[in-house]
Amino acid sequence: MLQAKIGKIDRKTLLSTLWIFASLNYLYCDVVGLMDANLLKQFLTGRVEGIEMSQGFLLGASMLVELPMVMVLLSRILVFRLNRWANIIAGFIMTVVQSATLFLGSPTIYYIFFSIIEITTTAFIVWYAWKWHKTRSE
Repeated sequence: MLQAKIGKIDRKTLLSTLWIFASLNYLYCDVVGLMDANLLKQFLTGRVEGIEMSQGFLLGASMLVELPMVMVLLSRILVFRLNRWANIIAGFIMTVVQSATLFLGSPTIYYIFFSIIEITTTAFIVWYAWKWHKTRSE
């Protein structure tokens, strides 16, 4: 039944919506992290789990979190071939990076919770884009 409902949704719209969902989870995980006194103390020192929050690191993190937000737009406007590959590549990058963060420092239970949702979502994006075949209307 779920497959039938998903089949009726425009693929570009669903991919874009999945990127919105992933982005909101990334953001809310960070908001919850700011309520964690131990983590907040580390932020204020400029060093989190031994990683210096340098301008270069923060720029890299900013670029990484921008990727899902850019994909919200690109999923809607790119032509089939570029759209498919952009979703596969961006989804793969975000899945690998988020999975890798689970092995840095000491992840909290709420971080693991959000990570499971984020990894599942971006892995689904990769699978869904991989299975996307061009139709006559595309």
